[in-house]
Amino acid sequence: MNVGVIVFPGSNCDRDVAYVTRDLLQQPTRMIWHEEGDLGKVDLVVVPGGFSYGDYLRCGAIAQFSPALRATVDHAERGGLVLGVCNGFQILTEVGLLPGALVRNRNLNFICDRLPLRIERKDLIWTRAYGAQKVITLPIAHGEGCYYADPGTLKALEDNRQVVFRYSTPEGNLNDQANPNGSAASIAGICNRQGTVLGMMPHPERAADSLLGSTDGLGLFQGVLLALVNA
Repeated sequence: MNVGVIVFPGSNCDRDVAYVTRDLLQQPTRMIWHEEGDLGKVDLVVVPGGFSYGDYLRCGAIAQFSPALRATVDHAERGGLVLGVCNGFQILTEVGLLPGALVRNRNLNFICDRLPLRIERKDLIWTRAYGAQKVITLPIAHGEGCYYADPGTLKALEDNRQVVFRYSTPEGNLNDQANPNGSAASIAGICNRQGTVLGMMPHPERAADSLLGSTDGLGLFQGVLLALVNA
């Protein structure tokens, strides 16, 4: 599995992703500077978390115009795999690879925590490695993580089974108390209709090593690796 990790001025999770793919899973991983327009032969492009270009206008608003992101769009349109985490999710919505938008948290505060997520789709390469596991726990760290979409878009997401993760209780129940940021329908992560582009606010790369107290995020990367190896 050849992995490309986009690096913007202000990225702060790019090396975390590379640690998982390169060091833990021992897969070729290339750090791609935002000014590069050639991704090379990559199977998976990861748009990491952080504060691309300082979030000076709106989260992801400037990053969408970078050469590396335009190449990522081309990669996705050819059916290539793309993962956007936190700021990466925000960027994917800005560039139009995923619908909706990420806005200020309900309480207008930055949230840093570890929260349970209910897995809504088990048939995607991103989630197949979790087997019968219905709820995982991943870290979140965001100030603009409230997922918003108009009613028509939300209905389309539900009809097309594009919701991949929802904030939930440890038992997998949905309620307002378990929704940390006010996201519509408790949405924590969605995919495109083909299931090849995934955007999520929680950080799987921060829960991939037992030294950090959890490996719940490792399964996401293992699922992609297994799918590509068996392709």
